[in-house]
Amino acid sequence: VRVGMLGCGVVGSQVARLLLEDTAELSTRAGVKIELTRIAVRTIKDYPGLDPALFTTDPFSIVNDPDIDLIVEVMGGIEPARELALTAINNRKSIVTANKALLASHGADLFTAAYAKGEDIYYEASVAGAIPIIRPLRDSLAGDFVTRLMGIVNGTTNYILTKMHEDNREFADVLKEAQALGYAEADPTADIEGFDAAAKAAILSGLAFHTRVTIDDVYREGISKITLEDVAIAKSMDHVIKLLAIAELTPADEISVRVHPVMIDKNHPLASVRDSFNAVFVEAESAGPLMFYGRGAGGQPTASAILGDVVAVSRHIALNSIGQRETDYADRDIAPIETTKTKFLIRLEVEDKSGVLAAIAKVFADSGVSIQTVDQNGRNDDAELIIVTHRATEGELKATVEALKKMPIVTKISSVIRVEGAIA
Repeated sequence: VRVGMLGCGVVGSQVARLLLEDTAELSTRAGVKIELTRIAVRTIKDYPGLDPALFTTDPFSIVNDPDIDLIVEVMGGIEPARELALTAINNRKSIVTANKALLASHGADLFTAAYAKGEDIYYEASVAGAIPIIRPLRDSLAGDFVTRLMGIVNGTTNYILTKMHEDNREFADVLKEAQALGYAEADPTADIEGFDAAAKAAILSGLAFHTRVTIDDVYREGISKITLEDVAIAKSMDHVIKLLAIAELTPADEISVRVHPVMIDKNHPLASVRDSFNAVFVEAESAGPLMFYGRGAGGQPTASAILGDVVAVSRHIALNSIGQRETDYADRDIAPIETTKTKFLIRLEVEDKSGVLAAIAKVFADSGVSIQTVDQNGRNDDAELIIVTHRATEGELKATVEALKKMPIVTKISSVIRVEGAIA
């Protein structure tokens, strides 16, 4: 099986190195010799341990080469990755990719084209790096019914929130450290505003609920507004703030899929996932709760997932077969975010005088939101209220907040954060 690669960055260079170093072992596992033949890069330079003769700056020469059987796409981005992948598929080549953005935006087109040609698309590395999660959802749980999944799927945000929680450091300070350590890009928007996690949420929810889900279907909020005061309040409640990707079936058999900060009970397994590690927590009808944990990024961890796919697809090519196809038979609708139910913490500053609490409680009641707890603290001439609700819809909560903003006695709404408890 002859392999062509598109891209040779942090991940791609590790894939190439391991493919060459471990050719005999990987070939034995696949049952067929695996040979890396060409690598397309933007600029040819010295890649330690890799033969310069492998490289080309013309990626189309690889996807159009009739002697190449399998394309490993690690170049990232939407274009030209999409055009190259479709060209490769039309030329009867299978694809292994780590490109979450591509799959979350154009996965349906790629899958349709691949299955029409009888080719594989494998993408274990697109979500959570080295953690096996795609194959368990697609294959291992094919006989079960997933009802919900929650994941910490972005290492940058998890690192920042961990340091804020454990070291009492401000968001901006930890972000600078994450950038210096290489956990965050110079422009960290994709991570801290939840775009990266939203792409992964789309991929996971589509697999779990047998429906095509794109990144545009995912409700998204980032962590840039989380303050040390929010973190302190979470601690006082025995909770931890995490950026979670959440997908679940609603009572109307729709899919609620969203990415946002969550205060999660410290006894939940996801609360103990620290630093840049990732984890995905899956709830299924028969299997019950399952958690998949490990390194969610980095050259070697991601290369591990890619090579696992290369071995599997090479075996299929040798046997003239293909692996499990994606299933979208359920064709469920995406639930509007306004109908999604959860608990909320609302922190607001109000005038410190009699009758305020009763007036605030009436606004919640008028919007159909039941209050679970209220804490009141003095703050200069005002008071701070920390209200935790019972489960309510996003729409009901939004109406409550809008009504609170119009009240003269409310001087500031400091934060609104969703709350998750421990598992039953």
